[in-house]
Amino acid sequence: MRHLITLLFLALVLSANAQTKSIKKSAPLSTATPESVGMSSERLDRIDAMCKEAIKDGDLPGIVALVVRNGKIVLHEAYGMADNTNGKSMKKDQIFRIASQSKAITSTAVMMLWEEGRFQLDDPISKYIPEFKNPMVLKSFHYEDTSYTAVPADKEITIRHLLTHTSGLGYGIIDGDEQFKMIYQKAGITDLFTTEKITIGESVKKLAKLPLHHNPGEKFTYSEGLDVLGYFIEVVSGMPFDEFLRTRIFNPLGMDDTGFYLPNSKADRLVAVQKKEDGKWVQYPVTFYDTNYPITGAKSFFSGGAGLSSTAKDYATFLQMYLNGGELNGVRILSRTTIQSMMGNQTGDLFTDAKRYYGLAFGVVNSTGQDKGGFGSIGTFDWGGYFNTQYFADPKEHYIGILMKQTQGPVNDETGWQFRQLVGQAIDD
Repeated sequence: MRHLITLLFLALVLSANAQTKSIKKSAPLSTATPESVGMSSERLDRIDAMCKEAIKDGDLPGIVALVVRNGKIVLHEAYGMADNTNGKSMKKDQIFRIASQSKAITSTAVMMLWEEGRFQLDDPISKYIPEFKNPMVLKSFHYEDTSYTAVPADKEITIRHLLTHTSGLGYGIIDGDEQFKMIYQKAGITDLFTTEKITIGESVKKLAKLPLHHNPGEKFTYSEGLDVLGYFIEVVSGMPFDEFLRTRIFNPLGMDDTGFYLPNSKADRLVAVQKKEDGKWVQYPVTFYDTNYPITGAKSFFSGGAGLSSTAKDYATFLQMYLNGGELNGVRILSRTTIQSMMGNQTGDLFTDAKRYYGLAFGVVNSTGQDKGGFGSIGTFDWGGYFNTQYFADPKEHYIGILMKQTQGPVNDETGWQFRQLVGQAIDD
């Protein structure tokens, strides 16, 4: 009770001045010529040609590409179709399901509360969500009836574990382990997105009762940890998760087209998720989720790991705040000292990509990645999304690349590595 009273007191005190002004005032994103920021128009044209070729060859139905350097948009173009079935052309302000790109935004929200002194990163999550007390690790599983045995974990799950995918939690329907797919499905865990009437708190409390893949901190296992942290934000801040993101991040940064669910006035800007069928692009069918989840259904599930939708420009604005050391337009979201910690190696050798390590919100390019070529400078941070979206931001060269697509199922898509390589080669200063 004493802990709860303390949290409520802090919420009242800090909500009065939730966002702080900065002595810096970096301008919002604006357009400029490539040459004015040290990039070559001629070389950026290679990106234009790549995107047009991908559409012409039928490798992708539609693309929005955006490149920023030094806070200036030097390329922002739309290609192909937003919805082939309904004959809708792609436009630059189209809205995309960004799926796992939501994780960086949720992590940012966590660190904003950390900066306010609400908790320590190595606090056990059970201090705030008691259902996680005394976690168990899967020992044996019986396929015939989906029963299992479990043993006590050797430590509690911490907030840091959840941020770095080392908690031992799994990812249900997309988990790499069939046993956990079955365990999560039987328990009624809501994965990724839904049109059903359920809250993130309800799903997280069910998740807390299930066994872990491994002891916390033992391995990197991509998981629903950021969904747990979405609910954690609600508990600590005393605000619904969607309201926290809107008032503390999206509104201050001018990210007007980013959110979990779209109003009717923006529904027609949502890009269709498409797949290739008999040589044609068709809308992806309803599977364990309905791709129309951002505009239909109960609109009550705020997935911190995968639920947001956004535009290329909105997400570039978010990344520019990071390149500015946590500030944009005179509003400070995070301190640059906090960002320095977030970009540090938080998982040691547990993240097995030789080109990158994992920080508190992003994959981060190391010296091997820089030297390999095509990934950016040391410290370039990146990730992608389930529906074929990607981003990267290079803090040394001060550029951002965003490539938005909406496909599921097999595609012959080479644009991911090509785009990243072509952005880097366009530097001309």
